Amino acid sequence: MNTEEVAKKVVELVRKQAWYEALELYDDNVVSVEAYSAGGGSPETRGKEGVRGKIDWWVNAMEIHSFDAGDPFVGNDRFVVQYDADVTDKNSKQRRKLSEVGVYTVKDGKIVREEFLPRVD
Repeated sequence: MNTEEVAKKVVELVRKQAWYEALELYDDNVVSVEAYSAGGGSPETRGKEGVRGKIDWWVNAMEIHSFDAGDPFVGNDRFVVQYDADVTDKNSKQRRKLSEVGVYTVKDGKIVREEFLPRVD
């Protein structure tokens, strides 16, 4: 797949909340970077299994009321998608709206890097 095809597939799967199915689009050695680290650890996760762990956390920690992915912006080997979510943290019961962009790099038809940047209010 080229970058545009990967981008469209990511959006299609995320809109269905098919998080685990989207793993097929990732390189085994992908680097995933969050804007902030959780619990003082590194904001960077390496490898497809590390991304699977982030998905596990998301699914187990959040009740998802709605989740939307915008159409991708694509250029050469990179694409950007805006995500908007309405979630409740299952532990604190706090409901909140989240908005961020994912910036992705594609090589040989697979995502090799993703970085998430939250909107600052």
